[in-house]
Amino acid sequence: METKQETIRGGQFLVKQTEASNVFTPEDFTEEQQMMRDAVKEFVDREVWPNKDRFENKDYAFTEEIMGKAAELGLLGTAVPEQYGGLGMGFVTTMLVCDYISGATGSLATAFGAHTGIGTMPILLYGTEEQKQKYVPKLASGEWFGAYCLTEPGAGSDANSGKTKAVLSEDGKHYLISGQKMWISNAGFASLFIVFARIEDDKYITGFIVENDPENGITFGEEEKKLGIHSSSTRQVFFNETKVPVENMLSERGNGFKIAMNALNVGRIKLAGACLDAQRRVITEATKYANDRIQFKTPISQFGAIKAKIAQMATTAYVDESAVYRAAKNIEDRIAIRISNGESHQDAELKGVEEFAIECSILKVAASEDCQDCTDEGIQIFGGMGFSADTPMESAWRDARISRIYEGTNEINRMLSVGMLIKKAMKGHVDLLGPAMAVKDELMGIPDFNTPDYSELFAEEKQIISNLKKAFLMIAGSAVQKFGQDLEEHQQILMAASDILIQIYMAESAILRTEKNADRFGEDSQKHQIAMAKLYLFNAVEKVNAKGKEAIISFAQSDEQRMMLMGLKRYTKYTNFPNIVELRNAVADKVIEENGYCF
Repeated sequence: METKQETIRGGQFLVKQTEASNVFTPEDFTEEQQMMRDAVKEFVDREVWPNKDRFENKDYAFTEEIMGKAAELGLLGTAVPEQYGGLGMGFVTTMLVCDYISGATGSLATAFGAHTGIGTMPILLYGTEEQKQKYVPKLASGEWFGAYCLTEPGAGSDANSGKTKAVLSEDGKHYLISGQKMWISNAGFASLFIVFARIEDDKYITGFIVENDPENGITFGEEEKKLGIHSSSTRQVFFNETKVPVENMLSERGNGFKIAMNALNVGRIKLAGACLDAQRRVITEATKYANDRIQFKTPISQFGAIKAKIAQMATTAYVDESAVYRAAKNIEDRIAIRISNGESHQDAELKGVEEFAIECSILKVAASEDCQDCTDEGIQIFGGMGFSADTPMESAWRDARISRIYEGTNEINRMLSVGMLIKKAMKGHVDLLGPAMAVKDELMGIPDFNTPDYSELFAEEKQIISNLKKAFLMIAGSAVQKFGQDLEEHQQILMAASDILIQIYMAESAILRTEKNADRFGEDSQKHQIAMAKLYLFNAVEKVNAKGKEAIISFAQSDEQRMMLMGLKRYTKYTNFPNIVELRNAVADKVIEENGYCF
């Protein structure tokens, strides 16, 4: 087992230099992981992709059928330990399965994610041994499907404000649950629900494991009419004094909010993974169309405007993939370290994922927005045909839209990423104060006018990443100093700071992956990946400059404002600007030549 990353903790990417040799990349997949990836791809290409029209025509039974076939391959139990009927795979492998099973249609992606994630993991991570033995094998095998009942008409992002009640029966043997839940994925075919309700006037909600029994006060609304994910069963679920044995309480009384939040951490990084193959497939379909579509006696793939789109789509897909698997391995390593220190698998996985909650939020925002942009450009490349339901772009665009909403809206996740980082700093888990003071001292000092040596691969790019981190520390540090505990009330400044944080993590991930692969496979083999890493960083610098300026002029004044704007200019400076058109063309030409995504 690798031990190089034992010192890495969530959020420390901002203040610790990460060596390229220490990041995990998709090129590091083991032979077993490659076989798993190929098996999932083959399954999707055989069973799912040719039947996209059935998913678009609200064939809910077909979604259930495909879930059953996935279960036969063991895919529903990838993350479940062997003693509960699963495959007992590591976190990276579970991410890989989620990635490749999710690309063909959002309907299956949602059903799979809801079942294997929030429908199963709360029991696995918070359940008693008896609960796990009773329920998890049925969920892992696909004998039962799971669903998660948290959201209510008046409780969305504010999850703890739910009105559903759990009242202890007179004989003390059952809780009687009454309330309304909405937007419940898999509701139409679920055998088991994770339900959150409030006992008496408790401050926090409590989790329960509830078996689906229509004779036990459980009724359903009609299937929701939705913009996308048409064959994902989404219904309201009504509980009317539904009897739940007291032994089916999940974890302790009042622990429901914690369960919900930790389930969302896992869901966020899994959702980012689910956006990866969706992008790859859109890029491939759009490229094939662009190569075949002749206008003005020329394939439209040869036009610069189309090349720019293909290059951008490929770049963000590559970057997202780099960041998702970097974080997944960090989580897997942290889980392994905790287990080696004597913790149970249950506690180790809980804490391992929670440790990287910042990265989970970052990835959820970045990948979901990149996926939406990718599908939007896919429609544009198809032109008028892209607007037609006869092509795969239209459904891909609609399916992508939900990703920015569930598992916590992107606005919530933006604010969470910065808020959690500041809390970690206050607990002493991430030293932000020291680096922030160093940046302040640097700004007060005399700039270094020497021309640095940028002869090595990515030497300037890594210096720029270091400077972008200084820009974040400068802005976030000053904002914390000015607003203190009230910072969370200044949401627009938090959002701007979060966008900077996101760009730093994503750009650095791509650079580190590419540097590692160039070192071991040779620079020439990675020339297109080098181009994508440089292209993404250039765009990241532009975004950091814009968001940094927006934040600075919104809370700083007079001399402080002038000093911070000068600092921002210094920290977003290039010595040697890359030729953006040249980089785009190099990437696009490779994708066009290969007739699809090829990295």
